This record gives sequence, structure tokens and C-alpha cells, in this order.
Amino acid sequence: MGFNRFRLQLLLRILVLSLTLGLLMFLAVKTALTFTLLLVAILAILQAYLLFRQVDQTNLLLNSFLQSIRYADFSRTFQIESNDSSLNQLKVTLNEVIDDFKTVRAEKEESYHYLQTVIQHIGIALIAYRSDGHIEMTNNATKRLFQLRNLNNIRQLENISSDLVQKLLTIRHGENALVQIREKDDLLQLSIYGTEFKIHNRNIMLISIKNIQHELDEKEMESWQKLIRVLTHEIMNSITPISSLSSTVRHLIQDLIDRTEIKQLPEEEKEDLEEIGKALETIHKRTEGLIHFVDTYRNLTRIPQPNFSIFPVKQLLQNIYELHRNELEAAGISCTLESEPASLELSADEQLIEQVLINLMTNSIHALKGRPDAHISLKAGLNARGRISIQLSDNGPGILPEVIDKIFIPFFSTKPQGSGIGLSLSRQILRLHGGSINAFSEPDRETRFVLTF
Repeated sequence: MGFNRFRLQLLLRILVLSLTLGLLMFLAVKTALTFTLLLVAILAILQAYLLFRQVDQTNLLLNSFLQSIRYADFSRTFQIESNDSSLNQLKVTLNEVIDDFKTVRAEKEESYHYLQTVIQHIGIALIAYRSDGHIEMTNNATKRLFQLRNLNNIRQLENISSDLVQKLLTIRHGENALVQIREKDDLLQLSIYGTEFKIHNRNIMLISIKNIQHELDEKEMESWQKLIRVLTHEIMNSITPISSLSSTVRHLIQDLIDRTEIKQLPEEEKEDLEEIGKALETIHKRTEGLIHFVDTYRNLTRIPQPNFSIFPVKQLLQNIYELHRNELEAAGISCTLESEPASLELSADEQLIEQVLINLMTNSIHALKGRPDAHISLKAGLNARGRISIQLSDNGPGILPEVIDKIFIPFFSTKPQGSGIGLSLSRQILRLHGGSINAFSEPDRETRFVLTF
């Protein structure tokens, strides 16, 4: 209705101006009424000014509205005049449009904050960056994973891993990749997945990164346990009857040898019987040894569930030292203990963790025999990610780089008489605690085992 009134007023003004101009032409051509001609001319100019003013007000109003939209300034409102202005209805409509923009903007901001909250809450690291490495978005999980407060460019990760940076800069859409990072006290197995999209004419790569080290350890131990169960079952099924039969036949042969009529046999035949008896005895001993050997490996599948309790870590380290004090002194090995803070406490199965540390301590003592200035260090504290860690390090010969990734594999051992059980059991015990055990070594300088809970 207001717009119709505006159009009607505009039409009337144009009509009146046209009539006035017509009258002005008539007076100028047909009459000599100078004063009347002057009045009509003034009236025409006034009408033209009012028409221009009305149109200009509309233009200014629309321009102000469009400026508000352009600069997203939705705080502006158009004042409704008290008189019955033909522009009032237009102002009402523009105010309603601005209110709608306010609502849409508020909803977009709420959606943006909601999305940001979800992204920051996700436990998987997310990074969105351009092809030149400039980062547009990261979440808190990324900063926790790489222990960085600010991350502006992918190349800032060079100090952590050059392989990781190279992979992030070359990864393609839909590609999966694995990158291993050895930190000072931790080992990371990063699973990387990339998705590429375009926004505002910019190619953006969105990367998700997850540390799957724990999952890999879980699957590895499960696979070894299944293999050991199958092997021990099949081997025991084959060896047990052999052991039983060899023992029975050995006794039968011995009974024959002890009989009087057998003693009357020629010496060659008696020697043959004795040789058969000795061979059966050897077979029996070997099968018994194999049974004991297989039964030892069954321990990998028989670890009891941890009985959790809270205990001071400092006391745990002191207990380990006291158990090996005499052995350390006899071998001339110095040992230092450190727990920071001194009140640090751990929730775990104390006996199982003691068993792990005893095994590591024993290995270090054997590795240090005969070395000058031999030293072992037991240290506990919080690592860079705020998790409790216990480190046992020595200055022994170390572990070769090509071997260090194999030492936790069952049956693998670098010792001539080693069984390959100790470190495998240690890793499984840590896995049952939801933790991990990793080894780091610089040959002839330092070997360090890190238990992380």
C-alpha cells in the first residue's frame, strides 16, 4: 500500500509538472503576461525540485541499505517518520530485510562456532593447508600431538620429522600413508589420510593424523599369541607321545638287558641293545627338553590380568635397586635413581611392573660386564605429553639400528643363549596396562628403554 502511494504521488508530481510546463509554453508563445509567466516558471522549478528531492531520498535510502549489506553492518536501522511519508513502508521493508540478514548471520556464526567446537574436541589431529604449506586451520589434537603452541606452516614440522613434512606436501587426494617418528622418549606411528577441495579459488588439503602405535602393538601381540597357541598345541601333540613311547621302550630294553637269558647272548648283540637303550634315553631327554621349551613359550599367552593399585614410583625404583645391589657392586656398575616429582604415584600392578624392570635391569647388567665406567640410570617422571614414564638407561655397547625394531618380537634374541621371551613379555605386560615400552639406542653411548603409562 505504501509503495502504491509512493507511485501515485510520483505520478501526480510528474503530471502536474507536465501541465505546468505546458502552461508555461502556452503563456510564453500565445500571451504577453510577463508576471504570470514568471509565477508559472517559479512554480515549475519548485515542482521539479520536489520531484528530484523525492527521487533522491529514495536513492539515498537504497544506497544506505546496500552499503549495510556490503559491509555486513546490520546494526543500521531506518527511522520511521511520524508523518504519513510514502517512504515509511519502504523503510519498514528494508528494516525487515536487515533483521533477516541479522538472523542469518547469527545462525551462520552459531554454526561456525559449533563446527569449531566439534573440530577442537575431536581427538584426531586435523590440519587444513594450502599447496605452499600455509596452514589455514588446526585443532588442539594437532598441537598436543606435535607439542606445538602455534603452527602456521607445514615446514615448521621439519624439526620433528623431515619425512613427515615431505609426505604432507606430496600427499594426494584420498591417499593413505604411514610415517614413523622416533622422538626422544616416544615412538609414533602416524596414519595420515588426505582430502583435497577448493574454496575461494584456493586448493586446500585437509589431513587427518592419528597415532596408531598402540593399535599396532595390540594387533602384533594378538597375532603372536595366536601363532604361539597353534604352534605349542601342535608341537605338544606330537612330542608328548614320542616322549611317552621312548620312555616305555627304554625301560623295556633295560628289562631285556637285565634278564639272565639276555646276558648269555654274544657281546655284539648285548652292545647293540645297550646302544638302542642309550639312543632311546637321548630321544627321551630331547623330547623332555622340547616340552619344557614349548611350555616356556606358553607363558606369553598366560599373563594374568593386572591387579591395579596405587603406589609411589620412587619406592618401586628403590626396590629394583635393592634387588640388584649385590650384583651391581660385584660387577662394578654404578646406579642412580631419580623420581621427579618425588611424590609421583602410579596406578598399575606393582609386581608385574617390577618383573619388567627386573628383566631390563638384568639385561643391562649382562651388557655392561667388563666395561669401564659402567653405569645404569633409573629415572621416572612425566613426559612431554604429561604421561608417566619410567626410563632405564645404560652406557653399554648398545643395539644396532637394524636390530632395534626386532627386539620385542617373540623368539628373537641378540644373546647366544637368549630365549627371546623377556622383552616380549614386557611389552605384553605394558599393553595390559594400556601403556607401551620402546627402545632407543646409540651404539657404545647409551641404550634407553622407556615405559610409558
